[in-house]
Amino acid sequence: MRAGGAGARGQWAAMPNFKYKARDNAGTLHTGTMEAGRTEAVADQLAAKGYIPVQIEEHDESSLLQGDLLAKFKRVAPQDIIVFNRQLGTLVSAGISFIQCLATVEKQTENSRLKEVISEMRRDVEGGAAFSEALARHPAVFSTMYVSMIRAGEAAGILDEILERLALLAEHDAETRARVKTAVRYPLIVVIAICVAFAFLVSFVIPRFASMFERLQADLPMPTRVLMGINSVVQGYWYLVIGGMILLVAGVIWYLKTPKGRWQWDWLKLKLPVFGVLFQKVALSRFARVFGAMQRSGLSMLLTLEIVADTVSNVVIAKVVDTMRSNLREGKSLMGPMETSGLFPPLVLQMVSVGEETGEIDVMLNRVSDYYDKDVEYALRNLSTMIEPILLLFIGGMVLFLALGIFMPMWDMVNAFKK
Repeated sequence: MRAGGAGARGQWAAMPNFKYKARDNAGTLHTGTMEAGRTEAVADQLAAKGYIPVQIEEHDESSLLQGDLLAKFKRVAPQDIIVFNRQLGTLVSAGISFIQCLATVEKQTENSRLKEVISEMRRDVEGGAAFSEALARHPAVFSTMYVSMIRAGEAAGILDEILERLALLAEHDAETRARVKTAVRYPLIVVIAICVAFAFLVSFVIPRFASMFERLQADLPMPTRVLMGINSVVQGYWYLVIGGMILLVAGVIWYLKTPKGRWQWDWLKLKLPVFGVLFQKVALSRFARVFGAMQRSGLSMLLTLEIVADTVSNVVIAKVVDTMRSNLREGKSLMGPMETSGLFPPLVLQMVSVGEETGEIDVMLNRVSDYYDKDVEYALRNLSTMIEPILLLFIGGMVLFLALGIFMPMWDMVNAFKK
């Protein structure tokens, strides 16, 4: 009997867990988990409670927990969102039921994090939520602009067109980021190489000369004394140097997350030599592209300006957009804040003015964005040529400083031996 009891307890402990969805007599959706020997037992228990089963599936908590943990650390890349938009838009335009569209996209999605998000959205839509409401529950994946445009597409019945526009916007942003990264890669490699060379010389070359220079007991030139001082600090207090660098980086990151720090950093980016004009053109292109797309989608001007301020990626320009929204709420023109800010070139001002007068501001802003896209592409192609003089000055200064610090004492030693 004891053995049978143990076996029964073991069988009970191994009983699977089922996840269910069921509706009551009022049509309200209920979800939960239940332990049972098989699917039919879950259905019977739900029926006994007066529920109508909608979906019952086995629920492996250990594997699900592991999957959730891995998914939380996995990032949803812009390319994943682009593919999601393309696939969902194609299925919606084909006339397939929306829940089936989400289920199909969920099966085809390779990113585990996005697959989990789509699954949750599908369950929300099955429960009666609008697609935009389901999207809004995942702000880390879908931006405010994305949710607002989907909401407008739902209201106007053009969800497939909105998904296409969102895909185009995402592709535009991804291409711009890729071009900027490609253009900046060369100067970054050069600067990193020089810094590594400097660290190698200070750590391994200077110590070999330091003892020899000390035995001379002669006045060393300033570059040599600076290099030896750096070497002494690094050799004797390396832990303080590393700790200080970590604290400095952490402090800068923290400060840049504050409103004042973010403002100063975005303002500085617009004023940087060579790169400042490039950052301004990229920001203006994004401003015009998002503004035009959202106006074409049927959103109100006030909501459009609010979302543009959140997505322009520069708080200095976003502040101007907020002022434009305040002016519009008071019945004033959009042009006032744009003119006084000094951030918008005459081309943008003229296009916005004509768009306000003709009621085709979305068309004008799209033309502005196309113009700046070409201008940014031209600037990126010539970026290496523009920064070569700066890189040459930097490299030349570093090499000269190292050469003077190492070779000047050696020249003094040779002259002393000759005497």
